[in-house]
Amino acid sequence: MAGETKNDAKRPGPETTEAWIGLMRARERVLARIEADFKAAGQPPLGWYDVLWELVQADDGRLRPFEIEARTLLAQYNLSRMIDRLVKEGLVRREAFDADGRGQWVVITEAGRAMRERMWQTYGPSIEAHVGARLSAAEARQLAALLARLR
Repeated sequence: MAGETKNDAKRPGPETTEAWIGLMRARERVLARIEADFKAAGQPPLGWYDVLWELVQADDGRLRPFEIEARTLLAQYNLSRMIDRLVKEGLVRREAFDADGRGQWVVITEAGRAMRERMWQTYGPSIEAHVGARLSAAEARQLAALLARLR
């Protein structure tokens, strides 16, 4: 088109921009509601659940910190502090990875497994209330398929 610059061709159209804004707003609102449900139930924040879930899913219930970071998308500085708190609460423990002790595993404990189960008792119904109850099964499948294309 006349007057179009090289950078203009790389800009999103209005439909894409609207989709992006909607995705970000929905994410923030749903996460805030889920966090409020955890708080009302007297439970730790959602980030704890995410770390515990990834550890439960891992072989031998253990992962290196960088693996947790990649799977949860938590920033490294936040993850380090979170792991410290999980250790303090007895939900995970650290184990040396190398003979020199520089590398570490983060290993879920039985208390961590139990906490994840308790948190799921809040999280599952919260997901249903804030997502499932607002979408039909067909819409949920369609949304999941669309989001999978963005991975």
